[in-house]
Amino acid sequence: MISIEKIKKNKSVKELLEFSIINIDKPSGPTSFNVSDFVRKTLKDIGVRKTSHFGTLDPKVTGVLPIAINRACKLTGYFIGHDKEYVGIMRIHEDLPLKEIEKAIKKKFLGVITQLPPVKSRVKREERQREIKKFKLLEKNGKDILFHSTVEGGTYIRKLIDDLGKELKIGAHMLELRRVRAGIFEEKDSIRLYDFVEAVEKFKKGNEKLIRGILIPGEIISEIHSSVEVKEGEIERLFTGKLIYDKDLIKKVKFKKEEIVCVFSGEKFIGMYKVINENNVFAKPLFVLQPIGGKK
Repeated sequence: MISIEKIKKNKSVKELLEFSIINIDKPSGPTSFNVSDFVRKTLKDIGVRKTSHFGTLDPKVTGVLPIAINRACKLTGYFIGHDKEYVGIMRIHEDLPLKEIEKAIKKKFLGVITQLPPVKSRVKREERQREIKKFKLLEKNGKDILFHSTVEGGTYIRKLIDDLGKELKIGAHMLELRRVRAGIFEEKDSIRLYDFVEAVEKFKKGNEKLIRGILIPGEIISEIHSSVEVKEGEIERLFTGKLIYDKDLIKKVKFKKEEIVCVFSGEKFIGMYKVINENNVFAKPLFVLQPIGGKK
């Protein structure tokens, strides 16, 4: 079992900055890219070269926006696609009882649905299957309805509300939206940009307590993908991008072919691998976290 807290405690802030994630509470206004770039520029003086965000939020949408730092940017694709959770307010264009709206939701907007991305989206406009795991109406005030929804990553909530309005034949649009969870990253652990800047400023003055508290080791990917451990003597070979053989594993494990796994040696993260299960080959590398400056 990989202990993220132990890894975090044993690493210096400099080491954490090289491979970590910050769970930002995005404000209304800036784009997700703007927030990611702001984090990069704020951390530039202390060794951060690049950042990337996990899943775009519209400018007006607030909430959980994980930002990867430096080499943790390579992990972005392994996080995106996991469930997202939202709380929002939609406005129906003609008044209807909640029961009628709930009936429509139960009929067409729960489970696997077909969704066409909105015109302004950056992805190709073609129908896609997405799962709506929860769509609950919490409170109604006139034509404004507070809702709570859990959806598969890649679901457009604004489009979901618009489609619901069309199904009801009265029209509806989203007034406000807040993401309260993105995969394993939750609202309660997110940090406001103001507090993020304060943590960086205090670190520059010699106090690392706040910045250490907000840096999440990239090894947290092990909470999404299963992990395996290799023998210490194989580390140097694996850091050059070689295959993992069955004999390299500390313990024989069974995984399905094509499954993505995290590979460790003790608490040391080696990389992300795809399971092969052929001719004594266990897995091939997808991303290897090679040591900086040759240090093992």
